[in-house]
Amino acid sequence: MTAEAQTGVPADLMDTPSLALDDAQLGDLELLLSGVFAPLAGFMNAADVTAVVEQGTLADGTPWPIPVTLDVGEDAVPADVGQVVLTDPEGTPLAVLDIAERSEPPAAGAGPASGLIRLAGPVTGLREPEHGPFRRLMLRPADARAALGDGPVLAYVTRGPVHGRQIGQLRHVAGQLKARLLLLPLITGPAEVVTRPEALIRAVLAAAANLPPAAMVIPVPLAARGPLAGTGPERELSAYGLVAAAFGASHLMIDEAQAALGAGTADGPGMAIPVVRAGDWAYDPLAEVWRPLALIEAGAERADLSPGELGDLLDAGAEIPAWFTPTAVARELRRARPPRSERGFVLFLTGLSGSGKSTIARNLADALAERGDRKVTLLDGDLVRQLLSAGLTFSRADRDLNIARIGFVAAEVARHGGIAICSPVAPFAEARAQARRMVSEVGDFLLIYVATPLEVCEARDRKGLYAKARAGLIGQFTGISDPYEEPQDADLVIDTGVMTREQATEAVLRLLTSGGWLSPAK
Repeated sequence: MTAEAQTGVPADLMDTPSLALDDAQLGDLELLLSGVFAPLAGFMNAADVTAVVEQGTLADGTPWPIPVTLDVGEDAVPADVGQVVLTDPEGTPLAVLDIAERSEPPAAGAGPASGLIRLAGPVTGLREPEHGPFRRLMLRPADARAALGDGPVLAYVTRGPVHGRQIGQLRHVAGQLKARLLLLPLITGPAEVVTRPEALIRAVLAAAANLPPAAMVIPVPLAARGPLAGTGPERELSAYGLVAAAFGASHLMIDEAQAALGAGTADGPGMAIPVVRAGDWAYDPLAEVWRPLALIEAGAERADLSPGELGDLLDAGAEIPAWFTPTAVARELRRARPPRSERGFVLFLTGLSGSGKSTIARNLADALAERGDRKVTLLDGDLVRQLLSAGLTFSRADRDLNIARIGFVAAEVARHGGIAICSPVAPFAEARAQARRMVSEVGDFLLIYVATPLEVCEARDRKGLYAKARAGLIGQFTGISDPYEEPQDADLVIDTGVMTREQATEAVLRLLTSGGWLSPAK
């Protein structure tokens, strides 16, 4: 077997550097290669980005709503390289980028974004995407248009589940237009209530069972553009229209929440199809969607639930009202977001060396093991350093890698319904935030700041580490020669300088009980 057959990379590209993309970048690459982003042939150059941000067009005047860019670490691709193989996180080669331009992306404020470089140029696909849940549903635009056939098509693009009100609106508007229905759940980026793509798709498929049989569901990896992209949420709906048109829609329905998101600009730059505003209610007896007047007459106070209210019901394990969403959709939401009393979670204790976090972590592990609610895994900082992160130094990069490894393992524990207790120093806010993001996709993350003052920690100094650091025998020691960024997002702050370890442990257990992760003491 040839090297080309083994790797999927043409022989003339075997020595070309590779670049692993994150989820948002992979989504953009797929939309470029599939033709959803036509006429774009690759990642935008600076002139196109400037034109999009300032006037909603490409540099040649073509209407376009959002920047499609590739920002990577400044050292990710050598400066003298003209091509790079784009891969998924597992290293599977997907495409080749011919680098036509390098520039510095803007930061949120003035000036360039530190540590990043923006690559622009055309991309050429090497293989079709093969992995991911519901891959069979992710049709190319040409295939979707062929399947939908001639005639009007009403699309609904969403980052969240589809509930009773939207079902009724879709049936009503599609009936008026005599159109087929096309549901396009966006599976990359922030989602409402559920965070995993497969859970969102299951919920949308469950809702589609209440729509005409010809309704199609096509997941789309369109990432949301944040402030760093240079455009605000007012362009989001324009992007929805562009995507819907690519898949063959003749009309785009938006509901009240989406109209508010777009601040009335849904038919703005890049909007390729007419927008149908569904209004704030629709009535369909089969879907049990009622206008507010009927709900008031029936004794109900609300015609809808916000994502936050729905999340609270799911967290508490409470019943989801039948007037709000079909039973099948509610069932999928409960699968995706079990009650807190059954959900896996991570307790992440951070603080200076000697603050007492390891002692509290062990006490918590013992207390939770005695209860027996869930399996408990203790990831103590010193033990992790000996095994999971053996060989790492205390440089900033290695410290961040250590926390990333802890976060990955903790997320896997939470994914399977267990409790992970972590107690690293974790001095840097961004590394802690990355751990929170990893865990939050599959469970809950609770940051406990053990805020014992430096002087108290140093006075304890059971291992003699502070003394060695003061003497210059240990470099890069947090609190002495290295900084500690105090958490601003802690769920609980405790100080073992003024409380016993038993009191500190009890404070954490109270947090878990009051928040619903634990039932009252057995």
